[in-house]
Amino acid sequence: MNKFFRPWRLVAFAAFFAGVLSVYAVALYKMQIYDPARELAEAELPPVTTTRAETIRAGRGDILDRNGKTLVTSRTAYDVVLSWPEMRKAGNINDVIRELISLASSEGVAHSDTFPISPGAPYEYRYDMTQAQKERLGGYLEYFELDADISAADLIVWMKKHYGVPYTIGVAEARLIIGVRYELETRAITELRVFSQYIFAEDAPRELASKISERAFPGVIVETRGKRELATESAGHLLGYLGRLDAKDYEKYEALGYPMDALVGKSGAEAAFEQYLRGADGTKIVRTGADGTVVSEEIRREPSPGSNIYLSIDYDLQETAEKALADKIELLNLEREEGKRVTGGAVAVTQVKTGEALALASYPAFDAETRAGDEFNRATQGLYNPGSTFKMVTALAGLRAGTISRWTRIEDQGQYMEYPSYRPRCWLYAAVGATHGLLDVVEALTVSCNYFFYKVGNDTMITPIANAARDFGFGAATGIEISESPGIVATPDYKREVLGVGWWDADTLLVSIGQGLNSFTPLQLANYTATIAGGGVLRDITLLRSVKTYDYAGEIYEHVPSERSVIPEGDLIEILKEGMRGAVTAGTAGDVFGGYKTPVAAKTGTVQTGSEINDGVFVAYAPADDPEIAIAVVVEKGGSGAGIMEIARVVMDKYFEGQGGAVAVGDGELLP
Repeated sequence: MNKFFRPWRLVAFAAFFAGVLSVYAVALYKMQIYDPARELAEAELPPVTTTRAETIRAGRGDILDRNGKTLVTSRTAYDVVLSWPEMRKAGNINDVIRELISLASSEGVAHSDTFPISPGAPYEYRYDMTQAQKERLGGYLEYFELDADISAADLIVWMKKHYGVPYTIGVAEARLIIGVRYELETRAITELRVFSQYIFAEDAPRELASKISERAFPGVIVETRGKRELATESAGHLLGYLGRLDAKDYEKYEALGYPMDALVGKSGAEAAFEQYLRGADGTKIVRTGADGTVVSEEIRREPSPGSNIYLSIDYDLQETAEKALADKIELLNLEREEGKRVTGGAVAVTQVKTGEALALASYPAFDAETRAGDEFNRATQGLYNPGSTFKMVTALAGLRAGTISRWTRIEDQGQYMEYPSYRPRCWLYAAVGATHGLLDVVEALTVSCNYFFYKVGNDTMITPIANAARDFGFGAATGIEISESPGIVATPDYKREVLGVGWWDADTLLVSIGQGLNSFTPLQLANYTATIAGGGVLRDITLLRSVKTYDYAGEIYEHVPSERSVIPEGDLIEILKEGMRGAVTAGTAGDVFGGYKTPVAAKTGTVQTGSEINDGVFVAYAPADDPEIAIAVVVEKGGSGAGIMEIARVVMDKYFEGQGGAVAVGDGELLP
């Protein structure tokens, strides 16, 4: 019987099959494994495990004054940023955090830690916890279903277990690790509801940034950005500062595409002109290996730098106004005891024909870089009685209503006797028992006769006076781009709504001379003065003169003066101007401005506030025959308008250059 299976055939078949397999194996090896170029590349580049998108921060535009002097610019800064999704994949998060903290400490850098529990045992909640810290902590406790009244010590114990912090680590170091873990996690479970990058160290030294970059920690990124730097020591209230978005800000800026950790303008010009100053951030895709080494970077979107803005402010004039205000206040305070010292003041200077703000000084000063001092800007937010500077409003109301004409004469009888229960006196009668005699409206403005304006106000009544005040811009925002108060125009309705009481005839008398409920900002007083100087043209005030591209090559915006309204009775405005000029040539402002080379028109004001020392108010414009600038000065407890008007003279000296020094007026001299 023949056998189908023969051994030699099996051997031959096996050899043939092995040969075929060898050929295929070699081919596959060459195609898939033995590729010298790929082998070399893979030897040099570790396996890619992570791809992330990084933001390329756009440069923020500069802020300059009207003459091109740089006020705020940017320098390169380094932020150490922790990305939770990438750190979470690393598996050794606590070790990374420990090393980061150690590196920062070795460079003398305090990392960001807003966890509101004391840094060491016995653990306690911080007594100065901010509202934002309270909200984040509350959200954290709620998310993990922890008792809202849990003690700080019990929370630390829970967090040690939650974050896997071994008990072999010291108390202080454990608290630091927990603080960073909390910073990372709380961003995902509180108000913003998404994982965000946590800035571990902001504006870190170059040495620290280099060391961290070299270590290639997973999820730890060193970002560069422009750090704002003030090139001046003045104008802090106007320039403002930057800050991180909070929950309230994020709702506003999210729709504009801002990242949740963005720096935005918080006050002043930085906030007002955010849309110009901030550019558009770029994006790059970064691929890293398992050990954190960057394999490749690809720019997906180039950043677009922000624009440069030119403020309407003349920095030299601003600096002069701030110094003149501070010098006068400090001089007054040297002579006074506690409780009688000046608490604040402001100077506002505007350009009559354009509505541009040239200087806005506020005392106490504010340092926008360190955020030291008083952030409250008295020039645009402070509310003050106008005192006798309001008498031009009362005069216009009386002239309009026909209560008086240009030539109507009223006899100052010292004490206004119309009402038995309220008999106010003229300032001159109260001081020395004398009267001003027969006066027309120009003469009454010249000597600031209270009696004259009691009579005019009483006969005209409150509604026409309030209407005239509104025509001068009082009770409404000036239009300036930074924070301001609209002021208060006194009316029976306002008094009833706010104070819950009715209007008295005495209220009208008080309002007529600038006392009572009327309250305005120094900027409104300057704009009112400019409206008179400009023949009745009320302009919107601006702080922005122009905007240019990041390279200064193109113009994006240029201010065009706008008229909000015009008081039609130009002939009556001329009467007011005549009275203000008289106050300089023959009246209450003559001691300081009577011999001034540039003709000035002005009005002094003294405000009784209930304090032992009155507020001083002063307004002026110059040149009187062709007005260029308007000035308002207010000093809390300044004594009188006449006592502070030298501040305005120093400012005018600077504006007109070379007009000579100021003449001092004694503190406490009783002038209106």
